[in-house]
Order: sequence, then C-alpha cells, then structure tokens
Amino acid sequence: MKENRHVIKKVLPGSIAEELELEPGDELISINGQPVEDVFDYHYLMNDEYLEILIRKKNQEEWELEIEKEYEEDLGVEFVNSLMDEYRSCRNKCIFCFIDQMPPGMRETLYFKDDDSRLSFLQGNYVTLTNMSDHDIDRIIRYHLEPINISFQTTNPELRCQMLKNRFAGDIFPKVKRLYDAGIEMNGQIVLCRGINDGEELERSIYDLSQYLPYLKSVSVVPVGLSRYRENLYPLEPFTKEDAIKVIDIVKRWQNKLYPEYGLHFIHCSDEWYLLAELPIPEEEEYDGYLQLENGVGMLRLLDTEVREEVERLDGDHRKRTVSIATGKLAAPSIRENISHIQKKYPGVEVEIYPIRNDFFGEMITVSGLITGQDLKKQLKGKELGECLLLPCNMLRAGENVFLDDVTVEELEEELGVPVFVVDEDGASFVHAVIEQQVLIKHKRRQIYEQADSSNCGASECR
Repeated sequence: MKENRHVIKKVLPGSIAEELELEPGDELISINGQPVEDVFDYHYLMNDEYLEILIRKKNQEEWELEIEKEYEEDLGVEFVNSLMDEYRSCRNKCIFCFIDQMPPGMRETLYFKDDDSRLSFLQGNYVTLTNMSDHDIDRIIRYHLEPINISFQTTNPELRCQMLKNRFAGDIFPKVKRLYDAGIEMNGQIVLCRGINDGEELERSIYDLSQYLPYLKSVSVVPVGLSRYRENLYPLEPFTKEDAIKVIDIVKRWQNKLYPEYGLHFIHCSDEWYLLAELPIPEEEEYDGYLQLENGVGMLRLLDTEVREEVERLDGDHRKRTVSIATGKLAAPSIRENISHIQKKYPGVEVEIYPIRNDFFGEMITVSGLITGQDLKKQLKGKELGECLLLPCNMLRAGENVFLDDVTVEELEEELGVPVFVVDEDGASFVHAVIEQQVLIKHKRRQIYEQADSSNCGASECR
C-alpha cells in the first residue's frame, strides 16, 4: 500500500481535535497502530471507543494520543484531501466517452476520467471495474460499501474489450460474482451505441445481468451522447425514433418477465428514450423506487409526481407573476406539462419556457446538464424573461455558481438584466420557484467531490 499524507485542513470548534490542540497542517499518521489508506479506513478505525492515534505536528514532532470517546464520535477534523487518497483515473479508452468529445481550453477537472469505486459508493459514480484490484474488492466486502454502480456496456467479453479499448475489460465478471456472493448491492448501466451493443447484444446483456438478481438491483440503458467534437474518434451514429421504440420494446418485455419473479422491473430506459420515441414516461411504480435518478431514469416522472402533489397541497390564488425557465430541448415539453398543473391553481402566473439549443457541444446534445453559460447568454439576450429566470441546478458546477464553460451565474444575470435563480431538483422547489415572489435559495447546488464533476461518461440529466 502506498503511503498517503493525511494533512488536517480544518479543526472543528468544540471537537475532540480542538481539545487535543490539533491544528491545521498537522498530519494523521496512524490509528491504533494501523496506517490509514483512505476515508473508509479512517471512519472504520474511528468507530472504536478507545483510540491511540499518532500525529505529526507541523514542526515534525510526533504526538501519541490516547482518546476515550463515544462509539461513532469523530475527531472533528477536515483533511486537505477529503478522499484521503489520490483519485483513480480511468485506464480505458471507451469509444463512447463524452470526455473525449470535449473541446480544448476548458477547466482541467473536466478532462479527468475517474474510475474509482469509492466515488461509486460516495456519490453514485459508475465504474467499469477494470481499475479494481482484489484488494479493492476485499475492502468493499469488509466495509460492506454499497451500492456499487457498475458501467457494464455489454456482457460479451470480446465486445466489451472492443468498446472500452482495454484487453482486460472482459475479465470483470469474477469480480461481480464476488460482490454478488458477499451480498453487496449493485446497480448497473449500459451506454447503448447504435449497431454495436444494441439489438441481440442488448438482449444477451440483460439476460446475463439478470442472473445477478436480487443483489444487482437495477440496470439502466442510456443512449450514447454525441457532441460535435468527434474528429478522429470512433464513428458513432445517433439513435432514431424507430431505434428508441425498439429499445423500449426490449426493455418492456424483460420487465414483464422479471417482475413477477423478483418484484423488481430491473432493467430501465432513461427518460431520453421515451422522449425520442414520443411515448409516455412510465408510471411511478415501474421505477422500483427510483434507483437511478442520477442516470436520468425516472427523473421526469418523479418531478411530475412531486409537482402534482405539491400543487394539490396548496390552496391557489390569483396572484400575478411572470417568470421564464431555460431548459434542454429534450425536457421542454415535460416542463410545459408541469407548468400546466401549476396554472390550474395559479392562473395569474405566466411562464415562458425557452428550450436552449446546444451550440457549444452540438445540437445532438439536448439535455440541460450540458448547457453552457454562453449559449444561455446568446439565446436569451433580448428575450422577455419576466421577473426572473429559473434554471435547473444540474447546469452548474458542483458547489459553485459556474457553468461548464466557466461563465458565472452573476455574469449571466448582468448580461440578461434579470435575477437568475437556480432551482433544486425536487418538485416542491420547482413549484415554489415558479409561484413565489421571493425565492429563498439562490445559486444552489449540492457539493460533491471536485475530481468527479464530469466523470460519468454515460450519465444523462434530462431536466
């Protein structure tokens, strides 16, 4: 195991660490004589009621400290590296990877391809398992880290090697079997590429993956995203409406087969397939509790359900309000339907919805999560925006007021001349952002690990 330095960045007031006179810049060396590999070792070892920890002070003195505490009580420190280890980058050269389709000159973290099982547990990222050793599997089982989200693409070993451009990519299934035998909950993903892993190959993959039920709880099928920056990359074609209908038919047939036996629909289409096929989004009970919202599976159904429930709870009135909403072209019709529910109780609320064409990445990219600030500026300048502009939170960089192209929300506000409010993903937040004269939460998005803000090659956010 390589040596990692665990330098303290912050000591929390009133904590054990403050009482022990630990300071920023001090370094944690070991707990109970054991080195700490990463954040999981740290939390596991900290669970004891009696600890002996070794600290190296900034002046290089070493302090050996004995601590008696409550079972799950923490030291009360934050480390310079919150993962307490290096982020593991992807060794594959997937033919569908969206990061390879990005233009030059963007911020450095957007080009980082992670393939780190720890981020799968911490924030839902999908990993290929090609970067995972037996030691990693041992730790997942030991700490019972679940769910682990796996990007399968196909269960055909030769085809998987071709799609990931990694000669070892077909060897992952003994690892999956170990996780299955240990009862570790998993979710899967298939990034579908037209003419490559669809059709009969998709049928094979669903059959093979269904053998890991019930611990493999769900598998999503998402269409490959194709930007306009594909020069010298593998020639991939976009899916058509007819293709989408075929994919939905395959998935529906397998759902009907598996649900009676397992009580799970198991295989799911992301929302884009239904929008492309011009078919209704499935009802809520077909999503098995929304296991893959971050992968765009059921996002629009959940939003519709939550909007309806919140509107039903409200009395309604004749207030006057005019707002605008910018979203991706794919989700715009669904957003219009959400607004119609609100207007039944608030007829005086007027909403203009602007579907944003993705000039930055190309018109085949239609999800809101990949809309840039410069496209918002160009396409909304001079438009009637009302009292304010509402944006979905997935447009912003994690924890900051910055779009993918580093344009800030404040710059957008200045350019458009109206307040811009970033709306959280739940339906209640959406309803109140539309009807309220004062929006309390502005420029908000949840904080996640920075190195992973673009890591999921196959994920899609529809709103």
